[in-house]
Amino acid sequence: MDPFLVLLHSVSTRLSSSELSDLKFLCQDRLGKRKLERVQSGIDLFSLLLEQNDLDRENPERLRELLTSLRRRDLLRLLDDFEAGAEIAARTDEQDFQAAFDIICDHVGKDWKRLARQLKVPDPKIDAIEVKYPRNLVEQVRESLRVWKRAARGQAEVSHLVQALRASRLNLVADLVEEEQQARSLRSESGSGTVSLESWDSDAPVPGASS
Repeated sequence: MDPFLVLLHSVSTRLSSSELSDLKFLCQDRLGKRKLERVQSGIDLFSLLLEQNDLDRENPERLRELLTSLRRRDLLRLLDDFEAGAEIAARTDEQDFQAAFDIICDHVGKDWKRLARQLKVPDPKIDAIEVKYPRNLVEQVRESLRVWKRAARGQAEVSHLVQALRASRLNLVADLVEEEQQARSLRSESGSGTVSLESWDSDAPVPGASS
């Protein structure tokens, strides 16, 4: 389950009815009276805010503002834990991408344009990459991957690279990327630095209580 949705669920279960009313009041200008009349729980409210992009898992400052208004330090600690976990996950994802990029740069060679087109890199971008790195094939490959990742933003995943490699008939490279990702995953699981989402729901305070 999406960690941000887990966080919102955890916050919702800890809200008292009066706190929910306070949050609804704060959201009147964004949601309107008719929508708020149907809100029976924190999750109902958060779902409406997500639909209108007033809550963002990438930048949950709006949620922090709402929780700060309640003066619930325990709820703010949940958000702090989420952001710390998200930062760790982002660093791990970036390391996974760099490992995959290194393998692709070492093995794709002159077939990089075929891969780039599978990744929906536009032809003008491909031409620009060739002009930028006319005698450096490795940098042509790497730059095409950077262009794809920037365009995909938060939707980019290593699994998409593997799919594009296979669609480009570069199955050997796809196998190497998958093997490296599996090895990295095993190394990560053997470590002890991960944050448990289940811990967010432990030792829950009585709704309405502050610490």
